[in-house]
Amino acid sequence: MPFLEKAPREVQEILDKPIRELGLKLEGSALEKLVQRLYRELERKGLKKFRPACYLTDEWGCPSGEPIIGIPFYLADPRLSRLEREVNDLEDPRQIMMYLRHEAGHAINYAYGLYKTAEWKQLFGPYRRRYREDYRPVAFSRSYVRHMEGWYAQKHPDEDFAETFAVWLTPGSGWRKRYKDWPAIEKLRYVDRIARQLGNTPPLRASGRKDITVDDMDITVGGFYQAALNDQPSPGELPLDADLQDIFKIGRRKQGVLPAAALLHEHRKALVDKLTYWTGVQRPLVRKLVEAMEARAEQLGLKADIKREKEYITEITVYATALAMNYVTRGKFVQA
Repeated sequence: MPFLEKAPREVQEILDKPIRELGLKLEGSALEKLVQRLYRELERKGLKKFRPACYLTDEWGCPSGEPIIGIPFYLADPRLSRLEREVNDLEDPRQIMMYLRHEAGHAINYAYGLYKTAEWKQLFGPYRRRYREDYRPVAFSRSYVRHMEGWYAQKHPDEDFAETFAVWLTPGSGWRKRYKDWPAIEKLRYVDRIARQLGNTPPLRASGRKDITVDDMDITVGGFYQAALNDQPSPGELPLDADLQDIFKIGRRKQGVLPAAALLHEHRKALVDKLTYWTGVQRPLVRKLVEAMEARAEQLGLKADIKREKEYITEITVYATALAMNYVTRGKFVQA
């Protein structure tokens, strides 16, 4: 992991430590305030008895069928957060709240057994439908809400409900107006009605069983992130040279220019966020695509006119979107 060579000493010092020995706690971390914010949102929506427990684990999620929310351990420590930012992009507080609301949707579904009812199945589909990571969404379908990046509600009926719940829960979402003419409004009205019915009703399952916790994680910090890098998908060979040279074409000027790679690096997260949100391509693959463009721009020694920064970002965004949509429809960014 080349970026670790320049990492601060306090980051390098924890690479060989097992995660379980870091003493990570949700309590007292910056995460605790965000969890309490989630609970206040539930309270304001009238859900008086539903407070899903949260714990630190290896990734976002609810263990299958368990009304409990797992939060990635790296968000509980600044040193780990820095590592995560380099490998996968780090969630900011806005994104953390989006994930918390989504996972709360799963948790309330399991806590009250909503997915077992005929109405839930009619609106969202069979809970036992096979879960596919490589789902092909229908872009801009109005039968589903838009919340997390991509067209995530289309992945599975359980995700459809969780995304619908998250939109309903989000303060200021204006869901009644925004989805007024969408078929998805019926799902939102269902959530709103069920929440009122369950407001003072204790969950059928008040607690859930955790899967892996930070106290169980024997893998070292360095081992965890090396495995994360190894698991990331590859965009394959990308013939980017001619296109990048066409985008960053300024002749031999030496004044008022900066490396094109530096410009792409500065806007990397924003590019990845928007490309993932609008195209539905998995975030790790989108990040690899953007990183490949950045690396090739550096190898080619391309320069950018400082005064044209917005123009470059617009063109790169359109170019990367075209590649991403090619992947959605054909399974590859570039056809041979």
